[in-house]
Amino acid sequence: MTPHLSFRLILGDAIALGPGKVRLLEAIRETGSISAAGRSMNMSYKRAWHLVDTMNRCFSSPLVEASKGGAHGGGAVLTPLADEVITLYRQLEARARQATESDLAQLSRYLKPAD
Repeated sequence: MTPHLSFRLILGDAIALGPGKVRLLEAIRETGSISAAGRSMNMSYKRAWHLVDTMNRCFSSPLVEASKGGAHGGGAVLTPLADEVITLYRQLEARARQATESDLAQLSRYLKPAD
C-alpha cells in the first residue's frame, strides 16, 4: 500500500470538489446518466445525485445538467464549465504530486508497513 495525497476544494462547509466527485463527473460524461455513473462507482442514485447537487450549488453555474426520465428515459450531460473544472483539477493533482513527491517519500519512511 503506497501512501498518496488527495485534494479537496472546500467551500464553507461543503466539499465543492474532490477525487470522488471528479471521478463521478467523468463517469457521467462516459455514461450520459447520473444513475449509471453512480452504479459504475458502486454508489446509489441518491448519493450520486447528492454529490452532483453539491457541486452544482458550489460553482458559479451548474456542472451537470440533467433531464427527467419518462417514456424515453432521462439523462445527464456535463456543461463546458465541468470540462474545464475536470481539466484544472487533474492539472492541480499532477503539479501537487510533483511538488510533494520528495517530501512524501521521506514521510513515508516513518509509516507502519501494510499488514
